[in-house]
Amino acid sequence: MPYRAPVRDIRFILDHVVGFSRVAATARFAEATPDMVQAILTEAGRIATDVLAPLNRAGDLHPARLENGAVVSTPGFAEGYRALAEGGWVGMAASPDFGGMGLPIALATAVDDMMSGACLALHLKPVLSKGQIEALEHHASDELKALYLPKLISGEWSGTMNLTEPQAGTDVGALRTRAEPLGDGTYAISGQKIYITWGDSDLVSNVCHLVLARLPDATEGTKGISLFMVPKFLPDAAGNPGPRNALRVVSLEHKLGIHGSPTCVMQYDRARGWLVGGPHRGMAAMFTMMNNARLSVAVQGVGLAEAALQQALAHATDRHQGATPLAKDGPILDHADVRRMLATMRAKVFAARAIALACAVAIDMATATGEAHWQARAALLTPVAKAFGTDIGCEVASLGIQVHGGMGYVEATGAAQFLRDARITPIYEGTNGIQAMDLVGRKLADGGDAAFRLIDEVQQRAEVARNTLPDLAGEVRQAADALRWATGALVQQASNDRFAGAVPYLHGFALVLGADAHLAATLADPAREPLARFFIRRLLPEHLALLAQTREGAAGLYALSAKDLAA
Repeated sequence: MPYRAPVRDIRFILDHVVGFSRVAATARFAEATPDMVQAILTEAGRIATDVLAPLNRAGDLHPARLENGAVVSTPGFAEGYRALAEGGWVGMAASPDFGGMGLPIALATAVDDMMSGACLALHLKPVLSKGQIEALEHHASDELKALYLPKLISGEWSGTMNLTEPQAGTDVGALRTRAEPLGDGTYAISGQKIYITWGDSDLVSNVCHLVLARLPDATEGTKGISLFMVPKFLPDAAGNPGPRNALRVVSLEHKLGIHGSPTCVMQYDRARGWLVGGPHRGMAAMFTMMNNARLSVAVQGVGLAEAALQQALAHATDRHQGATPLAKDGPILDHADVRRMLATMRAKVFAARAIALACAVAIDMATATGEAHWQARAALLTPVAKAFGTDIGCEVASLGIQVHGGMGYVEATGAAQFLRDARITPIYEGTNGIQAMDLVGRKLADGGDAAFRLIDEVQQRAEVARNTLPDLAGEVRQAADALRWATGALVQQASNDRFAGAVPYLHGFALVLGADAHLAATLADPAREPLARFFIRRLLPEHLALLAQTREGAAGLYALSAKDLAA
């Protein structure tokens, strides 16, 4: 079954679950009327379904390759990227001052969801550009903005982020790339970066790299890091690409998945760069880009899960294997366990999508109002959305293979590609373990206030639902009580004890939020009750086992020696 963008489900979540109407009611986003939202989602869905999805298999079977030091893209990717650029999708949330649409992040996130499900390998290219656009909007000089933003927003040029080095992964402060002042306001950048997504391309006329490096007077650690714009071609005053800069692609990584997306080893040999933000303030600028990317990665997982679900459902509907409980020769969908797997897939996709869009709405409300509680809500939900969305991407893709049976293990069916493509997302932009540590560390540093306010809202909705859905509402209310208790206990623990239970806590938190989303959906549309009942009665109970782990602290982990683990 070909991928079809889930426009209707996304619109339902925006309207009835995450409160997008509050965003449209602000002066900042007043143009996001219901008609405009529908037009954007419909057209994005068409592009995803008709233009990008047919390229997905080609990207897997005909990977990007390096020829004579330049990347050659998958056949068809040029036409697909052109449709994205000419349609304005790269700059849909960017400032109108430089050619963007200025639309809400919630809509951009919905579009990311659909286009990731259609062809993640190609969609990663505009995703990186969007993150760079936001970093430049917040931190670059007026001169750099005027030169780079119009080209990036139009899709004529594309952007990358260069953090990782062979010895500096999660520990970014260990990076060694150097930046030497040249006396004319520019810098000579020297060093090697690895894992650079779309680090080179034949789809655009220039590739613009944001590179973390150290100035000569830099201190050790992250406080000594600065950020530089280092273009592949040095632009002239009119913005036209000029001489080739002193940078090159050394090699492409051979990866498990997303074969159509070139992952580059980049070498900088005194390449000319321009400072973005102040000296030694690179991490602040880079985190602007990374926070944008974390929400995008969340819906990359959701989008891939949606695609895997659609294919698995089509197979289960078409495949007949003898008698079922419902017919003498029925589809395998009629077997209880197959239906359980597909229901799990659909229920978790809905939950993860709702959490991601709720995070996006909080970002928009923070932007539109400047209110601290919306800023705190957005910060709290970002690690939950990223980790849960991407873990669900892998889980659902794996279940999709299981639904196919032996056929799923055969590459010809395409079911395995979803899992191979999804497996990078729990690693991207800070591993999910780091997301969980961020949640129980920085995001609970307010004593849990932001979390408690969110739990209050879950409980309030459960009270509203008691009249019509008393059993489901009661279970959601009890789950919220358990989450409140676990949150209160966590904030009293030492940091490493928190970290030991961070991942289970995040997943328990997400299950409660997912149950709340399903309850809201059923209040708006009673036809959605069977799926909500499945999630709340069969999946939500796992939260108790997950939250119980937060009580254990770190001592039991460190009681296991390296020898114990090797035995």
